[in-house]
Amino acid sequence: MLPIPRRVFYLGVLALCLAVGLGAVILRRIVAGMPGYWTLEEYKPSLTTLVFDSRDKQVAELSIEKRALLTLSQIPVDLQNAVLATEDVEFFRHWGISPKGMMRAFLRNLIHGRVLQGGSTLTQQLSKLIFLSPERKITRKLKEILLALELERNFSKEEILQLYLNQIYFGHGAYGVQAAARVYFGKEINDLTLAECAMLAGLIKYPGGYSPFTHAQAAMNRRKLVLNRMLDENFIKAEEAKKAAAEPLPTIRPLQAGIEAPYFVEHVRRHLEPKYGYHTFWRGGLKIYTTLDVSWQKTAETVMEKALTEFDGKALKEWERKKKEEEDQGIEPPTISTSPPPPIQGAFVIIDVKSGAIRTLIGGRGESQYNRATQALRQPGSTFKPFVWGAALDSGMTGASLVEDSPLAYYSDGRDWRLLEGATDQYAIELATTPFAASPDFKVWVPNNFDSKFLGVITLRKALALSRNIASVRLIEHVGPPKVVELAHSAGIHADLAPVLALGLGSSVVAPLEMASAFATFANGGIHVEPYDVTRVEDSSGRVIERHIPSEKEAMSPQLAYLITNLMKSVVERGTAVHAKKLKRPLAGKTGTTNDNRDLWFIGFTPDVVAAAWMGYDNDMSLGRKDWTGGSTVVPWWVEIMEQILKEYPPRDFPVPDRIVFQKVCGETGLLALPTCPKAQLESFQKGTEPMEYCSVDHSRPLALQPSFGAPNAGTAVQVGTTDQVPVDPNAPPPLPSDEELQNTPVEEGPAENNEDVNIIH
Repeated sequence: MLPIPRRVFYLGVLALCLAVGLGAVILRRIVAGMPGYWTLEEYKPSLTTLVFDSRDKQVAELSIEKRALLTLSQIPVDLQNAVLATEDVEFFRHWGISPKGMMRAFLRNLIHGRVLQGGSTLTQQLSKLIFLSPERKITRKLKEILLALELERNFSKEEILQLYLNQIYFGHGAYGVQAAARVYFGKEINDLTLAECAMLAGLIKYPGGYSPFTHAQAAMNRRKLVLNRMLDENFIKAEEAKKAAAEPLPTIRPLQAGIEAPYFVEHVRRHLEPKYGYHTFWRGGLKIYTTLDVSWQKTAETVMEKALTEFDGKALKEWERKKKEEEDQGIEPPTISTSPPPPIQGAFVIIDVKSGAIRTLIGGRGESQYNRATQALRQPGSTFKPFVWGAALDSGMTGASLVEDSPLAYYSDGRDWRLLEGATDQYAIELATTPFAASPDFKVWVPNNFDSKFLGVITLRKALALSRNIASVRLIEHVGPPKVVELAHSAGIHADLAPVLALGLGSSVVAPLEMASAFATFANGGIHVEPYDVTRVEDSSGRVIERHIPSEKEAMSPQLAYLITNLMKSVVERGTAVHAKKLKRPLAGKTGTTNDNRDLWFIGFTPDVVAAAWMGYDNDMSLGRKDWTGGSTVVPWWVEIMEQILKEYPPRDFPVPDRIVFQKVCGETGLLALPTCPKAQLESFQKGTEPMEYCSVDHSRPLALQPSFGAPNAGTAVQVGTTDQVPVDPNAPPPLPSDEELQNTPVEEGPAENNEDVNIIH
């Protein structure tokens, strides 16, 4: 052997020193940028925002990364074994890294010319998951190895496995085995079967590619591979593997776990997320305490779903009946849709009258993000009439004032809508409008009642109880549409309202929550309280960062609010919502049905709560039969819900404010009743507006044949004249009048033979 020349030797030593020095510098830089292993003891994942109801019951968990921290004893052994068999079968035998596995991965990647396998142990995966970025660099791999060695030296195998199973990503936003069990199976972790454990373990390698919701066959093959690996490692028997492989995979994602009132929670999110920011709301561990009563919510959801499902069945039968009739008659083209009706939608809201707290909010059926209680703007139909009657009372009229329920018609001269003079009956209206029917420049509006009948001169109370459209048109023209708009906005409606004559028939559009809020103003003695859904918000440390401050204002006098409420009690006592008498307590409200039965409503209230119910189709199609109205269709399931809710409140009447007096009046003339008046009732008045004269009508003869009826001493019915027209915005579209229901036939007041027969309303 020839001696190495001294120069070469020294150069070699120098190169070695330089290499060692350079390696030391590189290693120092790598180590300097590494997080300390001890931070694992203090590691906290992204926190979950929690939502609670008014009784501090948790109703929702909100987070982008759905996580839960479990002990190893809480995780099924089958799931632990499935993960070990698939990801790191040598886990309990290596010291953090697997040289054999890394060499195998290196050779495979070299052969294919790209990275196909990482060769990482569970410990390496955990160190990368918690401490490092997913970038594919040599420096990152070195850090991963060094961290894995540190973790193995300072933590037990059980602790490392526990952290891994709680942090690994399973797809669809699920981090950790508990979240994965809920996302994929809608189950708690303890309820998983062997097949489900195997499927979850198979997701770890490629969550997006092995999801059963999007790649069913790949998920099936992957689960089979996991079961075979478990069989090879003697974790399971062949019979168990065969049985598990035969189980079907989930194909539809279960409903989001942990959210008991999705529409309400989404309503909360829509205004809190912009306030606190995306990161804080979804990852900051907020605790949101709301006004929701989850027991009420569940009751309402159950009853409403049952009622709407029953309606779907009736609607389908009605569609089939009409289709068969048209086929038998050979009608071409068919007038009925060729497709059966879609599922009916609904909305329901309960608000606390005094505080404005939203206790229940249902925005529809299914998982749609479209909240029909807050976002859907629908025509309210005759539920808008109380604002017309309120404006009339505020102008000096009373519940005993008279209004004409008789035919009338309007024509448009291109600028205003004007009364068609002389058109006092249907024949005269048809005679006057027929010559202009084909003219595009001549528009006619002929409002009508739901039953196409006319009751003549009636009191304002009876007109509202029976929801007479013609009376509404006469009243709104008498007081002026702007007055009605002003009262509605003051009461709590924020939507734009067109000041047209059809406004009182519900021609403008509003949301159910706004209607409930406005009706709560009547129930609250004229004080409007803005509805709210959050009482307070705490940060992750429990510090209160937001607390609700009530916002209220006097929208109308307590006397006016009481008088309107008192009139609406007649809607329940002997009007279109008579079915609600089943509750056997003081109750006021108003039904509503729009043109062609596209929207059905009922809004009812007690001195404590107001509840608004709506149903209709999202595509605004007609519900079908004319007798499917707010009174016949919505009121029954509204009552079924409120039977349960109102058990928490003792029956009590609406408090009577100062300067309200009561007089027994004739139900036909509105004047002070005599013993001969067969339809006497106790009417409420603001002091100074009560009638001073007694009824002088002979009730044995028709009123129309008595010249004294309508004379000054008997009160004058409100009529639409031609000298005091209310201007209508010329740019506004022609009003779209809406019909209102009259449940079966009008329920007339009984004879007032004694005090028990007198309909007392107070």
